[in-house]
Amino acid sequence: MAIHSVYIISKSGGMIFNYDHNFPKVETERSFTYPVDVKLELRNKKLVVVFGQRDGICIGQTLVAVNGTTVVIDKMETGQDVMEFLNEPANFPLSLRFGRTRMTTNEKMFLGSMFYPLYAIASQISPEPHSSGIQILEAETFKLYCLQTLTGIKFIVISDPKFQGMEVVLRKIHEIYSDFVLKNPFYSLEMPIRCELFNENLKLLLETVEKSGITNV
Repeated sequence: MAIHSVYIISKSGGMIFNYDHNFPKVETERSFTYPVDVKLELRNKKLVVVFGQRDGICIGQTLVAVNGTTVVIDKMETGQDVMEFLNEPANFPLSLRFGRTRMTTNEKMFLGSMFYPLYAIASQISPEPHSSGIQILEAETFKLYCLQTLTGIKFIVISDPKFQGMEVVLRKIHEIYSDFVLKNPFYSLEMPIRCELFNENLKLLLETVEKSGITNV
C-alpha cells in the first residue's frame, strides 16, 4: 500500500501545496522496426505519445530513452535530434523506453484549480440536499480522498486503491497544518505553503502510516 501525493487547495481554488511522497515509476521498453508506429510530439519540453497506444505504451507517456541513451527534451545525450534519428531507416531496429509523464508545478496548479469547480458542481447536482461535494473519487489504479474544512481549505490525498482509513490520515494532515502553518507568524492565508516543519512532519506521518499500515495515528 502506498500514499502517492498530497495537495492542499485554498478556499479560492488555488493550489497552495503539493507533495509527491511515493510516486510509482512506471516504464515500458519495446523494440521497433522502421517506421515507428507511435506518433510523438514535443509538449512542455517533453516528447509525448499522442497516437499509437499499444503493448503497454500509452498516450500521454514520455519518451525516456533511445537504445538505452537518455532523452533530454528532444535530444539524446549525444546531442543528436531524436526525431531525426527515428526518421533514419539505417538506425533500425532500435529500442525505445517510455515512462509516465511527471507533472510540472504549473500542471499541478492547473489540475488543482480544476478540482475546485468539480467539487462545487458535485455538491450542486447531488440528489441529497446540502451535499459536501467530492469526498472519494475511485479509479482503477488510485483513489482520491478530499477533506474540506469549515474554512474552505481542501486537503487531497491520492493513494493506492487498497488503502483504507484515509479519512483519519486527512484529519491528521489538517492537524499538522494547523500546528505548523497557521501558527506560523510569517504565513499569510491563501499563499503557497513554504514551511519546513510542516514538510518534515507531513513526511513523517506518511512514512509512519505506510510502515505500520495503521491509520489511527
